[in-house]
Amino acid sequence: MGDQTLRVLTCGDVQGKFNDLFNRVRTIQKKSGQFDLLLCVGDFFGKTEESEAEWQEYKTGAKKAPIHTCVLGAASQATVKYFPSADGCELAENITYLGRRGVFTGASGLQIAYVSGREALQEPAPAHCFTPKDLLALVAPLVNNSKFRGVDILLTSQWPRGVWQFGNNPEVNTKCCGTASVANLADKLKPRYHFAAVEGAHYERLPYRNHMVLQENAQHVSRFIALASVSNPAKKKYLYAFNIVPMKSMEPSELVKQPQDVTENPYRRSGKEKLQRGKTGLDPAEEEPAAQFFFDLSRGGKRPSDEGDLSPLSPAQPTGPCWFCLASPQVEKHLVISIGTHCYLALAKGGLTPFHVLVLPIGHYQSVVELASEVVEEMDKYKAALHKFYKSRGERCISFERNYRSQHLQLQVVPVPLDKCATEDIKEAFMVQAGEQQMELMEIPEHTDLKQIAPPGTPYFYVELDTGEKLYYRIQKHFPLQFGREVLASEALLNIPARADWKECKQTREEEEQCSATLRDAFKPFDFALED
Repeated sequence: MGDQTLRVLTCGDVQGKFNDLFNRVRTIQKKSGQFDLLLCVGDFFGKTEESEAEWQEYKTGAKKAPIHTCVLGAASQATVKYFPSADGCELAENITYLGRRGVFTGASGLQIAYVSGREALQEPAPAHCFTPKDLLALVAPLVNNSKFRGVDILLTSQWPRGVWQFGNNPEVNTKCCGTASVANLADKLKPRYHFAAVEGAHYERLPYRNHMVLQENAQHVSRFIALASVSNPAKKKYLYAFNIVPMKSMEPSELVKQPQDVTENPYRRSGKEKLQRGKTGLDPAEEEPAAQFFFDLSRGGKRPSDEGDLSPLSPAQPTGPCWFCLASPQVEKHLVISIGTHCYLALAKGGLTPFHVLVLPIGHYQSVVELASEVVEEMDKYKAALHKFYKSRGERCISFERNYRSQHLQLQVVPVPLDKCATEDIKEAFMVQAGEQQMELMEIPEHTDLKQIAPPGTPYFYVELDTGEKLYYRIQKHFPLQFGREVLASEALLNIPARADWKECKQTREEEEQCSATLRDAFKPFDFALED
């Protein structure tokens, strides 16, 4: 990594177990070599007589920390007495209190932003709590700099609320874990590493990106790591070692490299969803109390978090008759195969193949990106059930959506026999035929949410292959309405070009009823809606 590489250790709540921590650090350094820095988040001091006695040995110089150690301020009222100044100071040889909040920049250029304590729930704020003013004072000078790209490291005691969105789940109660203000802070500062503690848990979230795919230039990824307390009985991880080259010393191309397991940013949602869910961008069931604040840099101050309508996204009302709203008299109910809580499955009218189906929301939604989370979940359940169903018949599952000149979302799901072609052939056919019509299909990175690419109202065409690979085209002006069918019906794939237009494949009502009944019986073992 070059001469600029720093070796850093980070620790969770020490809680006065100084000997345990520093003995462990000595062991690590004896085995792995010297580290440059130890960062401690959470409660550094303890509340027992034993921890007080240990601290006195370090304070008087009888013992010395084996590495330069930087610690956050009090995370509880009981330990405030150990911090003589809010501005930071040396507590003992090799042990430095960073301060209430600020940015520490080392000689190497490594930039560490930090906020001590917990979020204040009342005014005036207790000494172990931070306020919206603290966060604003930290963030504003950084983000107002036109060259600001993010910080190398962010240290907080509390977790950011909702950090688990789009990622792996932590072993904590997510209903009451973390705060929205720390989430907002992390979103603004874009740390490459964000460390927190106080929950008694170890959690390493999958890295998340700080840009919108296909809409913004690539930026570096962020990693959130929560650490347990020192010498905890469950032996959960409390020390984390890593190498880091300061951002300022890195080539931009190296900095923005995206790991394979990168996910969407957990703190961002589409504009429409934010309005429905509250300004913090969090799920309504996990909303902060009304007394919480978050900062708004554009207004240069704080404001209470919105207490408006936090109900989940609700379906719109159709502007006229809709052939696909299940409650509509226009729906041809003999085509319905399965009905869930939020979605239903129907035989496609004039289908490419006998078991070509549509997955549709029961309420009126125009596209996938406008769906409420519970509707998305059930639609995914139907897709998974169809995947298993088709696989049992020796077929692969291809789905596509056209959000263009359509009023109600229709997810088309078409089975393709395994012996007809490989998934790579299907992908190539879509790419080639799009190119022939001067359309560029983009491949969406893994773990990317379609909502991040196509805000509500965006016309698009979207394909998902049985491997999970996704192709996307942002419709500009004109788009062939039968494009998805044309590709699948082409000689290279199903080789049924005459069936590309559904109007050429119409059946009588009796034929449709017979096909629906056959499909209904065949799908029954895979229909989760029948389990309730």
